[in-house]
Order: sequence, then structure tokens, then C-alpha cells
Amino acid sequence: MTENRKFLTYFSIFLLWLFNLSAIAGIYVGQQDWFMSKTPLNMMLILALTIFVFPIDSLKKGMLFLGIGTGSIFAEWLGVNYGLIFGDYHYGANFGPKMGGVPLLIGVNWGFLTFATGAIASAWLKPYRTRVLCGAFLMVFLDFFLEESAPRFDFWYWDIGYAPLQNFIGWFVLAFLFHAIYQGMKIKGSTLFSHHLYVSQLIFFVFFYLWKG
Repeated sequence: MTENRKFLTYFSIFLLWLFNLSAIAGIYVGQQDWFMSKTPLNMMLILALTIFVFPIDSLKKGMLFLGIGTGSIFAEWLGVNYGLIFGDYHYGANFGPKMGGVPLLIGVNWGFLTFATGAIASAWLKPYRTRVLCGAFLMVFLDFFLEESAPRFDFWYWDIGYAPLQNFIGWFVLAFLFHAIYQGMKIKGSTLFSHHLYVSQLIFFVFFYLWKG
């Protein structure tokens, strides 16, 4: 790793933790509306960091990220409008502009989570199948904690008031598909950045899973 690349990686990791820990502290002291309204800004920051630090530096990586984003938006559209894949739910306002009831940034979310968990799985395991399973499991594990805070943060709302089992099955199947393609294409990226991206997100949602406020 060159000195410039090392500096960019560590600075990006600093920004990830700064944004997440600041949001935890801000929400904890009662500034939830202000911090959660900045979710689109945070998502765009993570997208930019992923592009430059992961990095997404080839046509193959760019097309895969775009494919995951497009595929996930279509899956979410089926869910929001027809109750397919995940169940019956609708999105709130804090994920930014929507098309067909689905925030466009949800595709970004699926994209950077797939790339980060894919890099983590590749660092931990060698067999193709176990890497795919590990990546999919890491995404569903994060979603388990995320679901607790989604309505509270005006992300999305379940018609039955909580995330059904169908949602987690749907998440796993879709994540498994994305990871099968990711690993099949032999994508490589920064495992250091990916670990910090995933763990910082996980700590944020685990904190609010445990702290009801």
C-alpha cells in the first residue's frame, strides 16, 4: 500500500467512525430528527469512500455495483408495491428521494454492504460456497438489528408492526445471489476499510437495538 493510499484509507476510516459515533451521541442527547434527516448525506459519503477506498476502480466492479443497486431497487419495488420477497412495508422520508415508493439510495446501501461483506468473507474464508454463505449471513445479521430502529428513524414501516420472518429470508436469498456473483467475479477490495465500514454500521444499530430511548 502506497503512502497516499494508506493515508486515504485511514482518513476514510476516521470519517466512518466520526459520522457514526457523532450520530449515536447526537441521537442519545435528543437530536434524532436533525441527525436522521442527514441520512442521505451519510449514504453519499459512504458511497464516495467506497468508490475511492475500496476501491471501485474498474469497469467490472462498477458494473457489478450498478447491477446490485438496480437489482435491489427492483426487489424493493416488488416488496413495497406487491408485498413480494420481503413482505408488506413502506418507506418513510429519511432515505431521500423515491421512485415508485423506493428510495434510490437503497440501491447504494445494498451495493456498499455487498462489497464490504464480500471483502470480509474473502478475507476470512477460502472455499467459494462458504464465502458466499458468510457474506449473505453478515448482511442478514446487520439487518436483524437495523429492523428495530427502522420505524424509529423514519426509514421504513412494516404493515404488521414488525419485520416478519419473510423479510429475513428475502434478505438472505437476495444477498446470497449478490454474493454468488461477487465471489464468482473474484472481486478484490480493501479488507481493512470493509471491516471498519461493516463494524461501524453494526455498532450503530446494535446500540439502538439495546437502547430504546
